[in-house]
Amino acid sequence: MQLHETAIGWMPTGGSAADGRTHNDEYRDLDPCYYSPYPFHHMASRAPLHLMALLGGRVVLRPAFKTDLFWPEVRRYGCTSTELLGTMALFLVNAAPSPSDRDNPLHSVLVVPLVTRVAEFCERFDVRVWTVYNMTELSIPLVSDGFDLANDTSCGRVRPGYRVLLVDRDDEPVPVGEVGELVVRAERPWALMAGYWDMPEATVAAWRNQWLHTGDAFRQDEDGNFYFLDRIKDTIRRRGENISSLELEAEVRAVDGVADCAAVGVPSEVGEEEVKIVVVRRAGAAMTEAELRNELVERLPRFMVPRYVEWVDELPKTPTQKVRKGALRESWRTASTWDAATNRHLGVDS
Repeated sequence: MQLHETAIGWMPTGGSAADGRTHNDEYRDLDPCYYSPYPFHHMASRAPLHLMALLGGRVVLRPAFKTDLFWPEVRRYGCTSTELLGTMALFLVNAAPSPSDRDNPLHSVLVVPLVTRVAEFCERFDVRVWTVYNMTELSIPLVSDGFDLANDTSCGRVRPGYRVLLVDRDDEPVPVGEVGELVVRAERPWALMAGYWDMPEATVAAWRNQWLHTGDAFRQDEDGNFYFLDRIKDTIRRRGENISSLELEAEVRAVDGVADCAAVGVPSEVGEEEVKIVVVRRAGAAMTEAELRNELVERLPRFMVPRYVEWVDELPKTPTQKVRKGALRESWRTASTWDAATNRHLGVDS
């Protein structure tokens, strides 16, 4: 049931033409074909496969996402939908423009999380974008109103059939506008995970007070839109302030010359944490660490400005292209890590 509910949530909701047809109706009539560059053990491949079986559609399974292969393969196989992580969408936008950019069969693209250049993405490739929030334990409790995005940062509103709250560390609801952990219940039985295999303590902790705790920090606005801020374990605590690594990374990626980045909290000699960013340069860029940091001083509140900067050729990632931040935290002190406090590289291997 959980996989089924997740698969149904993989179709864009909302929308209604004069004849009453919805985005779901359009989707079903497409001769749907889903492009899936994710490993089969992950929900990003399993849910679309289940959905295409329900619709009588096709799935194109690829071993990994490759920027230069994405559009040629989408055209070759007639793919009408796909999911892109936000960084993947940015890779496609950052690629050199082509006269054939708008010549593709895609009907809709699920982008998770949304990126600030989503309007540019839609215009350049002539596609419609929608978004959701999900994790393996859930079945898509938050969705955008079809392609009518509230903005370029919200992951949507509560999907029918679900209840959600934002709570503090004592599981008390927080006021609208304040940050809390997202907890979820479902009206349909078995729509959420029953527990972790052979991990009863972890199951009890996740389901405490009969709400499934996501471990994700969120904010809700007055209109009921929800905003993912960070994994709680990835939030950086510096000088009494909580820093969303997601928000910091968005600002770093907005700097000309940056292709990708990751922000992590690292040990501080005065307590709490210092901020380090690990950055991949865009091809042809020659920016120094000091120049990048000076750019960020103009963009960020003082407490968010990183102390440490490291250039890398690529970020360590999982098979689903999520950055392995644990690895970056564990081996943060490298010879190529630049320290703004001394204007020097640390010069020692971790």
